[in-house]
Amino acid sequence: MALKVLSALDAAKIQLYHFKAIIIAGMGLFTDAYDLFCIPPIMKLIGRIYYLDHHNSDKCSVMPKETQYKTTPTAVVSTLVSIALLGTAVGQLVFGRLGDRAGRRRVYGLSLGMMVLSSLACGFSICKTRNCVLVSLGFFRFLLGVGIGGDYPLSATIMSEFANKKTRGAFIAAVFSMQGLGILASSIVTMVVCRIFAVSSNEPKSETPDEADLAWRVILMMGAVPAALTYYWRRYTALVEQNVVQAAIDMKKVLDVPMSEIAEDSPIRLKPPVLPHPSYPLLSKRFLRRHGVDLFCCAATWFLVDVVFYSSNLLQSQIYHRFIKDNNDVNGYKLAFKVARFQAILAISSTIPGYWVTVYFIDRIGRVKIQMLGFLFMALVYFAIGIPYKYYWSENISVGFMALYSLSFFFSNFGPNTTTFIVPAELFPARFRSTCHGIAGAVGKVGAIIGTIGFFWASRNEKDSGKPNPVRMTVALVILGVVCLVGLLLTYFLTRETTGRSLEDNEIYEDELIYNT
Repeated sequence: MALKVLSALDAAKIQLYHFKAIIIAGMGLFTDAYDLFCIPPIMKLIGRIYYLDHHNSDKCSVMPKETQYKTTPTAVVSTLVSIALLGTAVGQLVFGRLGDRAGRRRVYGLSLGMMVLSSLACGFSICKTRNCVLVSLGFFRFLLGVGIGGDYPLSATIMSEFANKKTRGAFIAAVFSMQGLGILASSIVTMVVCRIFAVSSNEPKSETPDEADLAWRVILMMGAVPAALTYYWRRYTALVEQNVVQAAIDMKKVLDVPMSEIAEDSPIRLKPPVLPHPSYPLLSKRFLRRHGVDLFCCAATWFLVDVVFYSSNLLQSQIYHRFIKDNNDVNGYKLAFKVARFQAILAISSTIPGYWVTVYFIDRIGRVKIQMLGFLFMALVYFAIGIPYKYYWSENISVGFMALYSLSFFFSNFGPNTTTFIVPAELFPARFRSTCHGIAGAVGKVGAIIGTIGFFWASRNEKDSGKPNPVRMTVALVILGVVCLVGLLLTYFLTRETTGRSLEDNEIYEDELIYNT
């Protein structure tokens, strides 16, 4: 049944309410980035608190006891990141399906609730012994990942169904760009908390006081604030439930047309009332014949970009190790502050601009071209970094290296990291949209886990000194470049362009066509 409300949505003018919806729908992605990027400085604090050696403890008591600080092992950091990613994959599958079955509103509320409670729980990680703290932190980060994963398909489908077809890409990209603000917020919160605790501490500047065990918990718990401030409201009824009256009531703040015009065509004019949603089940032969290639392409490209993106994020720990000396005369607060400041500079100079350049160009030059452009330039950057790494970059992390490294983040966000989030929210029928987005995203997070494990392998040497093995780093960086080229080929041959088309136009139906006289 043709619904005028759908046409009105596609023709609606941009209003303040749209920007409010961007903030609301993007809070989960904000929390996701906040959680991921607050981990590196927190691991510095945890390393100073729970990883230290005491020397001369058996000698005469008049001798001062020396404390040799250590850093949190790369294996521990990679494991904590991977656990959260595993939870994200589970959340994308579960909440994506529930979003199509039970409705976006109810399920999104549950996802937000999980994010709030698990963020708080991360700060209340039980015990004060190292193993107990890390195990409980990992458990609560898994639950946090489930909540964050649920937000991915729901926030994407929220904006895809909410915006008009001319600016739909920009609005979904704007939702995704909340990740950039989350990265910046995590750095700012970390710096502020560390500075407050450092100023209020009476310990010598070279010592890390016991209160530092509270500081990292406060930083994690602050991640609950944005999710707690959001609420949910959606226009799902118009397309799926065929409840036009409710849809019109829901959308009166958005549609820039009189409410009298938001109505169904007269039933007298309708030929047989065929419902505009597929009658075949998910992952059936009929579904795979019509949408299988699209689903494979969305999942495969998301998998490839996440292998690269999360490897690049973890590579930061090896880069700022060259600029930020982890000496015993620097306490944990100052060390975490410097790491957070490094991340903030990188976010402002490359990550955030990449998001917003995409917002500007996504509806002008299209999803496919931006995705291909991003994959191409990322490949060139990784080859430029990786091929000479053993002979030059391994001993000389210079301004040139940092410029190339920053470009990898810029073209990731002005490229496949953003477009792989957008396209699955546009290609599939409404009853499968959230589910398919969740499947593609979950496959992507599997790629992120592989990238995390691969980075752990590449960053170790025989003595596990924390300094990356040049040969392994060279191999890893070149592999990342090859992965980007594979993504480029998949995009060119398989990805369908959705720019300028309504969601209904993007759905492929054969016999379930709507005939109007």
